[in-house]
Amino acid sequence: MNTAAQANNAHVINHSIINNVQVNTAFEEGILENRGPLKLFALRLTNGNQAEADDLVQETILRAIEKEHLFEPGTSFFKWGCKIMFNLFATEYRRKVRFDTQYDPDIYLEQRSVEPSQESIVDWHRMETKMKELPEHHREIISMICVNGLSYEEAAAKLNIEMGTVRSRLSRARENLTRLM
Repeated sequence: MNTAAQANNAHVINHSIINNVQVNTAFEEGILENRGPLKLFALRLTNGNQAEADDLVQETILRAIEKEHLFEPGTSFFKWGCKIMFNLFATEYRRKVRFDTQYDPDIYLEQRSVEPSQESIVDWHRMETKMKELPEHHREIISMICVNGLSYEEAAAKLNIEMGTVRSRLSRARENLTRLM
């Protein structure tokens, strides 16, 4: 890092983070020298999310300043900072998994099933009764395509008939069922 960038970083740290806090000069230099590598580590942890990485670096520096008395001089500030950063990241991840997903209503809404209304049940039984009045080949084609979700090609192969025949049978079967309903 060039001297101008270091001076700029020192100014930013001095005025935005370390304001009104008594910090050892060697410790401050450790912060300044390792801010870039800590940012790279934060980017790896956050899968390249710049905003989250910036927040993580700032939280790490704040925590390091709070815990300066635990830092052992002569040891690697980067390793110590990475350990702090990883612990902050892991704590936040566990919090998100526990609370963000636990209280997210979409998950519960997707899992809940709603019983059909009485009207839907009556309509279903009425349709079943009317289906029995259809010719066998019409019931068969409606069941294959509309109920079981087969494609026209799959129904044609299964019945050993042409695809055009499948289409015309399905069309007539739908018309007959609609007329009966």
